[in-house]
Amino acid sequence: MPVNLSAPTPASLLPVNGMLLGTAEANIKKPNRKDLLVMQLTSQATVAGVFTQNRFCAAPVIVAREHLASGKGIRALVVNTGNANAGTGEPGLAAARATCIEAAKLLGCEAEQVLPFSTGVIMEELPLGSIVAGLPACVANLSETNWFDAAHAIMTTDIVAKAVSRQIKLGGVTVTLTGIAKGSGMIHPNMATMLGYIATDAAVTQPLLQQMVKHASDASFNCITVDGDTSTNDALMLIATGASAAPAITDADSAAFAQLQAAVTEVAIQLAQAIVRDGEGATKFITIKVEGGASVAECKQIAYAVAHSPLVKTAFFASDPNLGRILAAIGYAGVQLDVQRLKLYLDDVLVAENGGRAASYREEDGQRVMQQGDITIRVVLERGTAAATVWTCDFSYDYVKINASYRS
Repeated sequence: MPVNLSAPTPASLLPVNGMLLGTAEANIKKPNRKDLLVMQLTSQATVAGVFTQNRFCAAPVIVAREHLASGKGIRALVVNTGNANAGTGEPGLAAARATCIEAAKLLGCEAEQVLPFSTGVIMEELPLGSIVAGLPACVANLSETNWFDAAHAIMTTDIVAKAVSRQIKLGGVTVTLTGIAKGSGMIHPNMATMLGYIATDAAVTQPLLQQMVKHASDASFNCITVDGDTSTNDALMLIATGASAAPAITDADSAAFAQLQAAVTEVAIQLAQAIVRDGEGATKFITIKVEGGASVAECKQIAYAVAHSPLVKTAFFASDPNLGRILAAIGYAGVQLDVQRLKLYLDDVLVAENGGRAASYREEDGQRVMQQGDITIRVVLERGTAAATVWTCDFSYDYVKINASYRS
């Protein structure tokens, strides 16, 4: 089960003015489950996004980038689960473009105004016929209140849906933000294997929206890892419908920009952490904080060395305070350190200092912390003022079972 993570309720997810969502059971991989989502936007909406840096990126990623760059204004997004449409060559690109064409016909816009997204099994042909057949049902039930169903329609190996809403005041006007995400395995920047969609009814110019989504992704989805595998399909999209009465945000130095950016980032962090808490087979949610570094880059380098170590992750699954494994990972991270100055903490427990086990450390203290669902590893380098935080989870037997039988 997910680590200290509850599923959202329909009532907790607030509608975003200017955005409609519709889902369908298109039988893309499995019957009797929502697996197709259409999001329709108002004509004044702006859209920005960041995508996977995997060189073998999926066909929908290529097409979505092309359509965003066309400058025609995005009017809809189409998301399918059950099939990634990655590693599918020219037929995959044709299928992604055909999806946009068919959706555009139903929604009364141009194909270049539709962004396609897919998630699921890689290197299998996209069942275009099922998607085309399911699109009318999506359009037929378009509604502002379908966020709960939308969160479920994009799931793959997720156990629970990930969704969150927030409201803030901009210029005295209430502005709504609602976001959904999916992801459970193949989680590692950039951008972690996930799909994420955050929408607000604020009005924001597209260049500023792009700045916001980049900032949010760097503080959230680019700080999580489950297994060190970067997916072919990752995308985080930020949508501003402009349907609220709040003044448009046109200045990156304005208080309104800073306030909305902070809210978007908060939503992104909550969604990103939910992905790790629902990591495939996860039983522990681990926060790794590296402080006192010479640069943020070296702090992240050390944090990821710890987060990616199978020996560290399996020790946490077993609740075994075999904490020398953490020191070993720090040591091979590739950062030149004075190990005599380094301090390692497990929550409130000082584990190591002066190059070895801390004199105050007791096995029972480490055991106490290791039994918790939420655990913090804190590494203090004492070589500067930089810091970085990464979120990860343990490796359990279920991780192997889930991934060994993923296609069945």
